[in-house]
Amino acid sequence: MPSQEALSAQVGAVYTTSTGAPVAEPYAAQRVGLTGPLLLQDFHHIDLLAHFDRERIPERVVHAKGSGAHGVIKVTHDITDLTVASLFSKVGNEAPLTIRFSTVGGESGSADTARDPRGFAIKIKTDEGNLDWVFNNTPVFFIRDPAKFPHFIHTQKRDPQTHLKDADMFWDYLSQNPESIHQVMILFSDRGTPDGYYMHGYSGHTFKFVNKDGKFHYVQIHLRREGGAKSLDNDTAQRLAGENPDYATEQLFTEIEAGKFPTWNVFVQTMTAEQAESFRYNILDLTKVWPHKEFPLRPVGQIILNKNVQNYFAEIEQAAFSPSHLVPGIEPSADPVLQSRLFSYPDTHRHRLGVNYGQLPVNAPLAPVSNFQRDGAMAFNNQGFRPNYQSSLAPLQYKRKAYEDVKHEIWLGDANVDLSYVTELDFEQPRALYEKVFSDTDREHLIYNLSVHLGNVKSPIVKARQLSVFAAVSKDLGDRLAKAINHPSVEPLAVKPATEAIRYKLKAA
Repeated sequence: MPSQEALSAQVGAVYTTSTGAPVAEPYAAQRVGLTGPLLLQDFHHIDLLAHFDRERIPERVVHAKGSGAHGVIKVTHDITDLTVASLFSKVGNEAPLTIRFSTVGGESGSADTARDPRGFAIKIKTDEGNLDWVFNNTPVFFIRDPAKFPHFIHTQKRDPQTHLKDADMFWDYLSQNPESIHQVMILFSDRGTPDGYYMHGYSGHTFKFVNKDGKFHYVQIHLRREGGAKSLDNDTAQRLAGENPDYATEQLFTEIEAGKFPTWNVFVQTMTAEQAESFRYNILDLTKVWPHKEFPLRPVGQIILNKNVQNYFAEIEQAAFSPSHLVPGIEPSADPVLQSRLFSYPDTHRHRLGVNYGQLPVNAPLAPVSNFQRDGAMAFNNQGFRPNYQSSLAPLQYKRKAYEDVKHEIWLGDANVDLSYVTELDFEQPRALYEKVFSDTDREHLIYNLSVHLGNVKSPIVKARQLSVFAAVSKDLGDRLAKAINHPSVEPLAVKPATEAIRYKLKAA
């Protein structure tokens, strides 16, 4: 028998109330006589209005503008030496997935081509439960101290008084937090305005893959778009923002409809605990990357988007991703920003969608859910008559992890108030990006893109402070940018030497 959803979706289906009763005239409303007042007994009309009043759920605080589709992940290479996750237990395994791409700072009606990092969230439905990869299109981020995040986002949104985007607010924050410079330089290069979703995806955070022997590797995950990443120059992106603000959304939908399925190859970088000990940078620092020469990309699989959604709200807007949605064999590292996200994401879903957000079809795992959680709003899978405690009358089975007796890391010490500080290490990778990775054209575009935005800053203090940050990356960059915005050259920001950087010593058990 077809499902209720399938029947409702049929062309020519009988129009009904929300309780399934047929309605002869959808636009009619009951009233007293021909000109009298409306009747409260008209359930259809009252229900219509009441539902309409509640059609909008709270907008995501970040990543509000997004689009997505469905697809599959295929395992193409053996990584059983790295993880016991069932998905990767053999070459040829497949699992369905949903991807949502998004901009970070804009509202739900903002332009797809805004200069902004892109969210790259993936919900993979494995036989061991959901595995969510909540990534970005950049390998680093603006911060590495989790308490900074809410305040950072405030500065990227609207001024509390004018309700306008404010360049002074934007750059005032970044200039006071110079560890952001690596991400800032990526953002203001042409990479900051991807051509639709022709972009790569990165975990950014370090995760841990654990194998059957209990041995773990630190891992960074990379998704490389087949055909390469493509970008728009600043002026083209701004033009499209006015002409077609849904440019990327349209591109994704039409390409899938035409059978041109977007494809990404999945890779991992791996590092042992011993390698982490001797690595020049802190592997828990979200502002740093792992050099590919030292830690090459290892192929894992392939992601193919091959199916458009039938209903955007149900399948994309209600999709709820979290880096805490993991499966055995994949674990979070002690990265403080990642640890903060493990709580924050499910918490915002409970607020936006309700405590039972995981029961919505787009979020529900393929693996059966058997636990002691019951009731709450919209609990339509309440697990029947089974007791909601550890019962001897109707017992559940408890599956041990193959490696759970192995200790991974040991931390000793008291609670500490931790806040990182800036050292010369924070400028090494941005300097390499500017001097070695970028071409002459890339450098010209970077300076132009920065001048368009930084030139709108009214405060001379903020301008000078941010220019000193760029000068610390490269005196050439600082001087050329100062000239582009008609500002005197400034001296590089004074920072602590690299030898004073706090290093986390990650001890294997």
